[in-house]
Amino acid sequence: MPYTTRTLGKPDTLDYRVFIEKDGKVISPFHDIPKFADEANGIYNMVVEVPRWTNAKMEISKEDSLNPIKQDTKKGKLRYVRNPFPHHGYIWNYGAIPQTWEDPGQTNADTQCVGDNDPIDVCEIGEAIGHTGQIKQVKVLGVMALIDEGETDWKVLAIDVTDPLASKMNDVEDIERYMPGLLHATNEWFRIYKIPDNKPENQFAFGGEAKNKDYAVNVIKETAEAWSDLVSGKSKAGKISLTNTQLDNASTLSEASTNEVTAGSVSQQPPKIDQSLHKWFFISGSKI
Repeated sequence: MPYTTRTLGKPDTLDYRVFIEKDGKVISPFHDIPKFADEANGIYNMVVEVPRWTNAKMEISKEDSLNPIKQDTKKGKLRYVRNPFPHHGYIWNYGAIPQTWEDPGQTNADTQCVGDNDPIDVCEIGEAIGHTGQIKQVKVLGVMALIDEGETDWKVLAIDVTDPLASKMNDVEDIERYMPGLLHATNEWFRIYKIPDNKPENQFAFGGEAKNKDYAVNVIKETAEAWSDLVSGKSKAGKISLTNTQLDNASTLSEASTNEVTAGSVSQQPPKIDQSLHKWFFISGSKI
């Protein structure tokens, strides 16, 4: 696999960082990984930030040089999502499509809300557990529009192309057909996951409806265009780091500068996971 990881520090600490490598060279998961793995067949790259069933709120750091993945903080403390019954941690592999950006300066015509200033989020619904920093190749099936504190926070629904069900799933209606209850659970999870922290229930645009694949692809295209404006300087970057090693522009770091940013990090092998322990079993009520 061309993509591997390097880590700095220990998990569950403020210093922990996960850098992404391609062919042994550190890259930015925000700017250097192409959004498409196979454009002709509509296959996207996805950066896994949070593996399914885990609670640490890991995310691509927009502000840090080369945008490593790190755990989000609030008031100096590490952030974890709670377990609102019956859910435990994140209920999908959660991450982002690279080379996308939800522009906080643009109001979406359908949601009437601005973007949330992040790469577009992905919920990967396949049965295999991912790992932080993994680059999955996914099929897009649909999208939901979470409204979070007045901002549009798109949630792309996708499946790993290697999943046993991937060949059967081509649009949003296939999720309910082959994974009955998952769309409802996804809607519920995003609505209630902040309530244990004494925050109000989140809201969705479109009455919580998951839009279809074509709509999702168009949303991704819009966020990709916004990212292009960001790295070209057409849009203001603010505190976002545009450093990269692949784009050959004014923000591209030299090898010496890259080594300085990643000093002390250690190359890692993918964790060995017994996937049989984590396989989903969707039991339709009509079959009980």
